[in-house]
Amino acid sequence: MAMDLVRPLGRAGIDAAVVARRGEPERFSRFTRAVIETAGDSESDEQVIEHLLEYGRRQSSPPVLFYTDDKTLWLASQFRDRLREAFRFVMPDHGLVCDLVDKGRFLALAERLSLPVPRARVLATGERGPPPDLGLRFPIVLKPVTRLDYGAWEGLESCGKAYQVASAEDLRVLWPRLAAVQLAVVAQEMVHGHENQVLSYHAYVGDDGCIVGEFTGRKIRTYPSKFGHTTALTVSADRQVADVGRTILQRLDFSGVAKLDFKRGPDGQLHLLEINPRFSLWHHPGAAAGVNIPALVHGDLTGRPRPRAVSARPGTTWVKPWRDPVAAREDGISLRQWTRWALGADTTSVLAWDDPMPFLRGMVWTRAKRRLLTFFVTPR
Repeated sequence: MAMDLVRPLGRAGIDAAVVARRGEPERFSRFTRAVIETAGDSESDEQVIEHLLEYGRRQSSPPVLFYTDDKTLWLASQFRDRLREAFRFVMPDHGLVCDLVDKGRFLALAERLSLPVPRARVLATGERGPPPDLGLRFPIVLKPVTRLDYGAWEGLESCGKAYQVASAEDLRVLWPRLAAVQLAVVAQEMVHGHENQVLSYHAYVGDDGCIVGEFTGRKIRTYPSKFGHTTALTVSADRQVADVGRTILQRLDFSGVAKLDFKRGPDGQLHLLEINPRFSLWHHPGAAAGVNIPALVHGDLTGRPRPRAVSARPGTTWVKPWRDPVAAREDGISLRQWTRWALGADTTSVLAWDDPMPFLRGMVWTRAKRRLLTFFVTPR
């Protein structure tokens, strides 16, 4: 995902310093000016923050800090006071970040503000005995309470972001597996429909409450086809999604960057699934469509004049070329049809003709080297 932030910044003439482990694609982009080394999960939060502060203090002026996933958002929010010593950034207050990252707290927030979320409840799966009576209509969808719990979640279900349960009896059968991982989950009534009915609203809201930049989007495909990770998407011009998105951000008194995910039900109603107060891969196609939210944030924080407001060009596409062919095949699309479509995509994940090294060195060479080491090191 980092490359999908590096490239929109590069489009605006802004070079990046990336926090990356050895071999990660973003290290090799022509838009990357410096690399802040990290050992990943083996480093403590304090060590990561110290690496950042050490870099920030060496600069002639405070750099702008971006965060692209829940882990880095959570870390930046927790240590925001220390990070402000050396960086500039936009972020909602810590209480609201917690309310949006934790799905249990989000349900309570949605109830207080009458947000259009599907009916749901939090389950403490470590409880002994049979599962509780949920009071929900089946089928339901189970999700970890936060993305920070995905490590344990993948031990239960490695195929996607969520798990569909068709009936109370199926939940009873599944319950021992849930109890074994002792993971708090959200049980939510399922919104029926294909994943291409998952829609999103993206916005950057200034401190004054005014929207600086916005666009809407729609998933085309995910892998797996249900509850999977996005492999293809398109920028849209969905007035209903934009209107509902603006209303929700106003109720939240929100400032900063946000991505609101909806699913449109068979009746046309929009159901709010989650709100992510951070940067995302969507900002790459958004920039190609004419609304470069990372560049707008950077400009505001560094005192540059804002560009003239424009509407995003609908139909701008993004694809993950090494995963989307599999997703397309599941949707009955031939490789020939997919290739024709993919060659016309406006943006791609990692791969780009004018910036080839992230793909060649960060993916092809890294994977080839790993296989060679496995071949030569693994004993017979």
